[in-house]
Amino acid sequence: MKYIEIDEELYRFIASKTERIGESASEILRRLLGLPVEYVADHTPESISQPGLDALDANARDALFNKAKTIVEQLVNHRAQVKAESSTQVNAAVTPEPMPTSPVAPVAAEAKDANAVSATMDFKAVINEHLISQQKGAVGRFMFLLDALANQAGSHFDQVLQIQGKGRLYFARSKQALLDASQSANPKEIGQSGYWVTTNNNTAKKQTILSEVLIHLGCDAQQASTIAKYI
Repeated sequence: MKYIEIDEELYRFIASKTERIGESASEILRRLLGLPVEYVADHTPESISQPGLDALDANARDALFNKAKTIVEQLVNHRAQVKAESSTQVNAAVTPEPMPTSPVAPVAAEAKDANAVSATMDFKAVINEHLISQQKGAVGRFMFLLDALANQAGSHFDQVLQIQGKGRLYFARSKQALLDASQSANPKEIGQSGYWVTTNNNTAKKQTILSEVLIHLGCDAQQASTIAKYI
């Protein structure tokens, strides 16, 4: 029995090729090199010597060397492939997704408009419980609150034209525009403002529309929800 020194990497490669419990390194190598596999009892070496191939002829030595070289090359190529795949996965994980840029300008413009309007608005003054209670039904209260907001907002009330539903038009500058969008719109003019609003919605929808109007005019969402409940 001869013994050779091998590095840790080659040892792990040989060990990974084990097919049964108790299979020795010699048996694994013989199987990988295509040599007859025989059970070889392990003995503690008295000394470690260099591998000797003197017993083989030149052709056999060359063939054995080429097989060993092929196995080592496969191991090196496998490691290179694993390293390349790991590098690709890391790069994919850290590559930031592009941030959307197109909506920024419109949102910033709307925020600026809302801030400009809110500086001139007194939303608490819109709530006059005595007058609200005298209005006729949800439609009357809805129109009263919109009229109060239009009087305060002045030219800024045109913000309401941005409020639309899916395939629905809620505000317009003429009665006919709302009727063209829906024959059942039941449009009504908001006071003397020159703006018209659809009124054929249920009470909950009217509250939602009024909340959006308030927010477009610079009111915070919580206060807008409170005011809308007066409908």
